[in-house]
Amino acid sequence: MQINRTQLFRASCLSLLVTSLSFGIRAGILNKLGTDFQLDKAQLASITATAFWGFPLAVVFGGIIVDMIGMKKLLVLAFVFHLAGILLTVFAQGYWTLFLSTLLIGLANGTVEAACNPLVTALYPENKTTKLNHFHLWFPGGIVIGTLIVLLLNKINIGWQVQVGVMLIPTIIYGFLFSKLDFPVTERVSSGVSTGGMYRALLNPLFIFMFICMFGTAITELFTGQWIDVLLKNVTDNAILILTLDTGVMVIGRGFAKPVLKLIPPEVLLLISTILAALGIYMLSTVTGPAIYAAAIIFGMGVCYFWPTMLGFVNTNLPKTGALGLNLMGGAGMFAVSLYTIIMGSHYDEIVKQANGDSSFAGQKILLATLVIPLVLIVAFGGLVLYMRSKNKSKPLQQVAV
Repeated sequence: MQINRTQLFRASCLSLLVTSLSFGIRAGILNKLGTDFQLDKAQLASITATAFWGFPLAVVFGGIIVDMIGMKKLLVLAFVFHLAGILLTVFAQGYWTLFLSTLLIGLANGTVEAACNPLVTALYPENKTTKLNHFHLWFPGGIVIGTLIVLLLNKINIGWQVQVGVMLIPTIIYGFLFSKLDFPVTERVSSGVSTGGMYRALLNPLFIFMFICMFGTAITELFTGQWIDVLLKNVTDNAILILTLDTGVMVIGRGFAKPVLKLIPPEVLLLISTILAALGIYMLSTVTGPAIYAAAIIFGMGVCYFWPTMLGFVNTNLPKTGALGLNLMGGAGMFAVSLYTIIMGSHYDEIVKQANGDSSFAGQKILLATLVIPLVLIVAFGGLVLYMRSKNKSKPLQQVAV
């Protein structure tokens, strides 16, 4: 069996591109779906949240079985889910078809992460966090591409069905590539760590701490990004450009992950990121005019390294948690975003109702409520920095792979 890690990595990036296109395009067409199918904000939130809770179902279940069935079979399943979800969205007739199609896409997205995160760490054991950042570069990258597709096709009056259908192209390509390539076993299997050893590692207090923190980092990044068109529609006529701008910053940042991680330890990077994210959300909720674009840049800098650095930190410092540890982290993040999206969608409608139908300040109020999360994370990651410094002082000097 010949493992072509470059081809596998490229195919992995392409599968994540489909995941991110689904976020970017859905963010761009959300208001249009509400108008066409006469859906209120609570219903839109419920549909959006479906992708976020379909993701953790798939990523956790995939994390449990990936060592047994292998990563290739999981990615074939992801292809089937993506294909079905995209087609069902294109031919949607109302709330329930949108709900089911979004669920299928969420399951596909979670299955991609369940297979590709351990695949990347197995392919590049010498620099896990860096390559996870390079892999996850394609998440904001796809959102940029997706939002630009929406803006361009809207400009020439091409409907949202065609915009969604664009995702079929990379889906078919990644399905074909993965079907032709050989895969390695997961890192836990290759290193001989037992299943019992993996489950014991999941009870480590450091893993539990990072698992809980993943709730906050995921909500800060993904809820704000996915709902930006709704939250800022009364602040700017081009709210979707805010998403394009902050995700563009994330693409650049993740592309430079290697030199950044050589200068800054992952735990310090998470602390700096949280401070910038908090400042960015505060500015997004308070400023107007051109300053809103500066806020988007700061927010993008803040959330840039959250997801891949959280995964890389866990897999580097707690390697025995294996693929399941990686996927539990991803599942925790998406599940938290799902619940938060449903709660905030209802809260948005309640704010508008109390204001007698005036939604002028509803988005800013939702953002200010969300600001509490990164503020709490600043304290949490400050504690993590102190803990890791004390832990590293008690160990002999060694080279840490990032």
